[in-house]
Amino acid sequence: MKSPVMSAQEARKQKISPPRTIAVTGGKGGVGKTSVALNLALTLARNHKRVLLLDGDTDLANVSIMLGLYPERTLANVVAGECQLEDILLEADYGLHIVPGASGVQECMDMEPEESFRILRALSKLESRYDYVITDTAAGLQSTALHMIAAAELACVVVTPDPASLTDAFSLIKVLRRRGYRRTPSVLINMAQGASQARSVFQRLDSAARRHLQCSLHYMGGIWRDETLRQSVLNQRPVALLPAADPSCRQFITLADMLDVRLSQLPARKAGIAAYWHSVSKRQSEQKKKDAESASSASASPRERCLQAVSELEAVLGQTPESVLLRYDVFTRLFALMGRAPDSDTVEIVQAGLGAIDWQPLVPEQRELLANHLRHLADKICSWSDTREHEQEPPQAVLPEPSYDSISFGDQDKLVRALKEQPSDISLNNFLRSLAGKRKIDG
Repeated sequence: MKSPVMSAQEARKQKISPPRTIAVTGGKGGVGKTSVALNLALTLARNHKRVLLLDGDTDLANVSIMLGLYPERTLANVVAGECQLEDILLEADYGLHIVPGASGVQECMDMEPEESFRILRALSKLESRYDYVITDTAAGLQSTALHMIAAAELACVVVTPDPASLTDAFSLIKVLRRRGYRRTPSVLINMAQGASQARSVFQRLDSAARRHLQCSLHYMGGIWRDETLRQSVLNQRPVALLPAADPSCRQFITLADMLDVRLSQLPARKAGIAAYWHSVSKRQSEQKKKDAESASSASASPRERCLQAVSELEAVLGQTPESVLLRYDVFTRLFALMGRAPDSDTVEIVQAGLGAIDWQPLVPEQRELLANHLRHLADKICSWSDTREHEQEPPQAVLPEPSYDSISFGDQDKLVRALKEQPSDISLNNFLRSLAGKRKIDG
């Protein structure tokens, strides 16, 4: 096992732009994707390209085993802090570099952000040295495999003529679409009997994707089934190491050419695989923080929840101090909330709130305007109070209009004549009583 060390001259040749990234994947195991990934990586390296192969299949490092290399450490050891990323690199023929156990990058998601960033930053520096980064993903619909596909700019889905392989590949593409994957997957038909069968298998998968997923697929080509390829796996010697004239080796030279054609049709990614994983780590860390805050908020008392809300409000307003409209909306809603059921406590809160504001920075015109407004408001409050007091006064009894009692005192004209005949010193009260008594006697 070799431990690759870059020379100073190679370091000076490091590319500034990110490498082209390819994920070799499949809907199920046994379709030969690891063999495809390894032979493709070796073919590119044979063409004097700097290639990094991430063995993300399993922690067993299947890529390394196909080369007869048995790594002592994998990316899991880097995540555990037992070694550096440079310490686990393997070097194969043509200068191909391999990261064994790359599926361990998923474990970064469970680490503290600082530790996760340390590993992903090292991976970012590493991948910037290469022209191509090829990932041999885990098979199936595992979360790690889906992330590895999303991290690459091109997904190469390996499919065989086996109907189960077609079904699993369709399921993989369906899950990717549901999770927001919008790039066009490339399909490579492996173990085909010939070009006709490979094209037929692809058309069946492409028709199903168009009909049920409303997406089309890209045909990357086919790899024919032959005894040389099968024996290369058993002998731990990939066919890409055979002479270029060998038919099996020639297939992967053609595949590398088709890959370059396809990549030339796609815009280069601005960031590499490590940057993608860093964004995933950041999102998951923020989600964990939100979940923890939600759980804490649910168990907190109303006072604690209100104080927490105020702290968040302070933070938001502090970030946008110039947003007058935002402050207006916030405080008018707060006053509306406080005024739903005003009482003596509300009055005290308003008094304390107004007293807590530093009015000193206001210019005289602003102070005068505010003072006039407060006076107007005070007058309005008092007028509301007077109106309510008047509305609450009990209604006064209405006395009947006075009228003359002709039954007791007789005709009014006779009463006037009798009154004139009386002495001037008689009281009206005695006169009326005598008159009423006389009326009773006459009656």
